[in-house]
Amino acid sequence: MTANGISISVNHASPVPPYEQLRAQLADLIAVGRLGQGARLPSVRQLASDLGLANNTVVRAYRELEAAGLVRSRRGSGTQVIAPSATTDIEAKLAEHASTYAAAARQLNATNDEALAAIRYALAHLDKPYPGQVTSPCPGREQALGEGNHAT
Repeated sequence: MTANGISISVNHASPVPPYEQLRAQLADLIAVGRLGQGARLPSVRQLASDLGLANNTVVRAYRELEAAGLVRSRRGSGTQVIAPSATTDIEAKLAEHASTYAAAARQLNATNDEALAAIRYALAHLDKPYPGQVTSPCPGREQALGEGNHAT
């Protein structure tokens, strides 16, 4: 679905439930300011129809956004963004992304230890190039960070 230059899609083959895909995309759009304070979200029926989802799937996504303090839903007047755009609270953003990752890990039947190990591995290898990857030099970065000071 594309409206007002904003694109939302649901991958029905994904292990992440559709309501969570929708919630995460809308939360990200709010966090980066693409959906600013006062913006109206599409009606439940319209969005469900556009994305080929059941109404209750959209309702659940909207409820989760409301519980997170990002939107306000009022019967008859729709759902509106209430959180300020371009949120700078890193903990809130990390919590949103962690929630999405945790849902995906559960869908894969991963244990908590497996999910945490994957995160630790990704963080440890974040700044290391993959074999064959070309990187641009950043003079002094290693000295500024100190060897081995990367998150593990």
